[in-house]
Amino acid sequence: MIAIVFRDLVKEDKPLLDRYCHSQYYENSHLNFTNLFMWREPYQIKICEENDVLYMISTWQDELMALQPLGAEDKMQEAIGKLAEYFKEQGKPLVFSGIEKFFVRELEFYPGAKFDIKSDRDNFDYVYLAEKLINLSGRKLHSKKNHLNAFRKLYPQAECLPIDDDIITLCKIELNNWYKLRLADEPDDPFIGWERKAIMEILNDFRYFDLKGGAIRLDGRIIAFTFGEQLNKDTAVIHVEKADPDIRGAYPAINQGFVAHAWSHMTYINREEDMGHEGLRKAKESYKPEKMIEKFTARMI
Repeated sequence: MIAIVFRDLVKEDKPLLDRYCHSQYYENSHLNFTNLFMWREPYQIKICEENDVLYMISTWQDELMALQPLGAEDKMQEAIGKLAEYFKEQGKPLVFSGIEKFFVRELEFYPGAKFDIKSDRDNFDYVYLAEKLINLSGRKLHSKKNHLNAFRKLYPQAECLPIDDDIITLCKIELNNWYKLRLADEPDDPFIGWERKAIMEILNDFRYFDLKGGAIRLDGRIIAFTFGEQLNKDTAVIHVEKADPDIRGAYPAINQGFVAHAWSHMTYINREEDMGHEGLRKAKESYKPEKMIEKFTARMI
């Protein structure tokens, strides 16, 4: 069996990752180039293409983990075996992180070993109907519509704009304002700095990443911005959404406006996971997801 040789993920890998990520109907928000690239440094993401399979590994808190290999279904059993051999060479147990249901079945059928498989609720993706995010109709979303209407009444001069070269500089200023506020609230959270750096990197080369973005400009200042991309044939994924928390309705306005202007042709909107953050979970649940994309961890026994 040919050994897997991993290398660092780099920006020039976008065409390679896009090809693999779009080759199947993947629902996991992590399985796209932008997400992997944004978090490549803290998670030390490495890749290897071998025999029409894309292998990916990451390291977090000294634990080596495999991500779900991408490729044709009939190659998954061999891929599991290659990863098992690689982890054995590293003196590590084979651990998978963030895998989808269909890959869980591949592990259950793998003849070479047994796996302890556990649901990873903190990393479930929240998926909503695009139509509901646009119209905010029904009793369950009444409070969201009230906040949006209040925003429109208070700030009739607010403009909902696509992100372009002229808007990006203003988005960076808003990002730095958000960063200062978050840092004051949670000075020991390393993710705040990593996220700021990752978003800034995307904004600095926005066209290359081929994303759609939206912003709200109020009296010359960007008070909210967001960006995302098509994840699969019927779903868009929202990677980032930032807004001034002191402006009532700014978050509902950017959420609704972006989907209405950029993603009305999609059936679903994937707004990623809550990472176990209580406030984020409450916010994402409040929009009443249509479904959750389950993710699992698996450890070879």
